[in-house]
Amino acid sequence: MAIDPVTPVAGKAALLSAHTRHEIDGYLAKFPPEQRRSAVLGALREAQHQNLGWLSVPIMDAVADYLGLPPIQVYEVASFYSMFETKPCGRVHVSVCTNISCMLRGSDAIVAQVEKKLGIKTGESTPDGKFYLKQEEECLAACNNAPMMMVDHVYYENLTPETVDQILDAVQ
Repeated sequence: MAIDPVTPVAGKAALLSAHTRHEIDGYLAKFPPEQRRSAVLGALREAQHQNLGWLSVPIMDAVADYLGLPPIQVYEVASFYSMFETKPCGRVHVSVCTNISCMLRGSDAIVAQVEKKLGIKTGESTPDGKFYLKQEEECLAACNNAPMMMVDHVYYENLTPETVDQILDAVQ
């Protein structure tokens, strides 16, 4: 990862691209200066995107440095929320809801179809690094249209094994 030559930034924050810093600045603008910690979720989202879908310790340290926070406050958020990955994984994140509504409407068959289609199990990435099948999600809040899955934060509902194949085939 090259250090951005356009806007000089000292310290660990130099690992963040100009675009990532710009996006983080947008989150920071939403909160009073003494509430910089409130921007951690958005900052981590941007940093994860920059870092090809996962948060390394140096990237999390860069976020902490840029926000002026102790690194532990960033690590706590990154390790708590399922939207963040702290190990290398595929670029396209696939999550299948397995909560009660989806389970009753066939989420087990949907998980099996995704695993079959991608040739991986939950928690694994495809050998080419394109797809990552996240651990099964407890709830993605679309119970009325179960079963459902999320592919890079886009919801797909009322799934069948056939529609799963169509959705995954359409991913660029």
